[in-house]
Amino acid sequence: MTVLPILKSATLAAVLLASTAVFASARDVTIKVWAGGTGPTADYRIDNIKMAADLMQREAAVRGEELKITVEGQTWAGWDDFKQAVTLAAESKTAPNIIVSGHEDIGTWSKSGLLRPVEDYVDLEAWPLSQIYPNLLEVATFDGRLWGIPQDAEARPFFFSKPHLKAIGYTDGQIEARPAKVESGEYTLYTMLDDVKKMQDQGVVEKGKGFMPRPSNGTDYWQFYQSFGGEMTDKDSGKLLLDRQALTDMYQFFVDAVDKGVVPSTYLGMAWDTWHDAVAHDKAGAWHGGTWHKAEWESKWGLKDFFGQIQYSLIPAGNERGHANSVTHPLVYLLSTAGTDDDAAISAELISIASEPRLNALHAVKSGHLAIGEAEASVPLYANDRWATLATKDLLPHTNSIPNDPDFGLYWKAMYKGLEASWTKTSSVADAVKAVETEVRNALGDKIVIR
Repeated sequence: MTVLPILKSATLAAVLLASTAVFASARDVTIKVWAGGTGPTADYRIDNIKMAADLMQREAAVRGEELKITVEGQTWAGWDDFKQAVTLAAESKTAPNIIVSGHEDIGTWSKSGLLRPVEDYVDLEAWPLSQIYPNLLEVATFDGRLWGIPQDAEARPFFFSKPHLKAIGYTDGQIEARPAKVESGEYTLYTMLDDVKKMQDQGVVEKGKGFMPRPSNGTDYWQFYQSFGGEMTDKDSGKLLLDRQALTDMYQFFVDAVDKGVVPSTYLGMAWDTWHDAVAHDKAGAWHGGTWHKAEWESKWGLKDFFGQIQYSLIPAGNERGHANSVTHPLVYLLSTAGTDDDAAISAELISIASEPRLNALHAVKSGHLAIGEAEASVPLYANDRWATLATKDLLPHTNSIPNDPDFGLYWKAMYKGLEASWTKTSSVADAVKAVETEVRNALGDKIVIR
């Protein structure tokens, strides 16, 4: 699909004409916005919609029209509770007008009839949507249609403690050269295991804290699958893809990490606060996370000198089959089928205004996310932020995303279940991989390619 599709001009014109007619008479409208995975540093996910509403009202007043927009926002820090709330609201026909969620929900929710294709309500060739990065629009596409507008972007880097690397003999120059060596494949995940083992052996970090990966299920673990050559979709058929060898090598890597003593077999399930405390206060050797974590470590955990304490890179390759990489998981503004077409038209206009570079830059810089468009990267607030600029340049070009395929969630759960089984040694690596293959084959049949 072309990411800037030819708009259904008749449909769009009708919607815009209807919305103009609505604005011409007095109107009092309430727009509900729900956002998942949203903490204190990400309040602009909803605040930008509120600012957009204020601007729309002011523009209507200048035209001599009466328009009052009340934005009712609600956030959830966790994803499971949020998605359950959206599902229940959809069933009871009380869904919000705008949903801010991960792009992977597009496939399932569009199939269920919860969503309106956003391309029917916006002009992608007009400002500000025209400056959004094409690859982010691709991420919001499913079944040949654009369902959402990217709300943010991100990368998921690998992090190293600079003081701990120095303690085991690395020079400042070698530490600064680390990202390039990761990108080229010279520095691998197994090189990292050797380094953090040295840190533990020399008493630089406590045993079991050399490597502190994400303590729960998440998009991040697909990066390690790619590090060993795995692909999530088959390029020829477009179907989901399970690469047995990549999954085997990925599981074996974490087993090897446990055997080296740099991460415990009981690690998964650690409280997130315990993890943040360790990585923000320099108690770990190496770990992985998101670009947004910098803002959280500074605002909540008291990290004072990010660049003095932490080096970052892509997730290293695991072997010669794989490559250094990063997965991006953009949240997207989605239009629900709640309300009237007029409500949807107003909601779509609010989303378009909220996507303007200066407004989105507020969210990106405060929350540690990345720009959604080329013009945003030039906004002074963003351009003058060191982390935003470096992450955009060093990480964003190397990112890809998980599929929007509605069956991917089943594959994902099976993959993580196999990872847990092998990591905790309740199953051998071979048996864990076989169990994943059996589960997805039985559930998906020819919807997934297994090689």
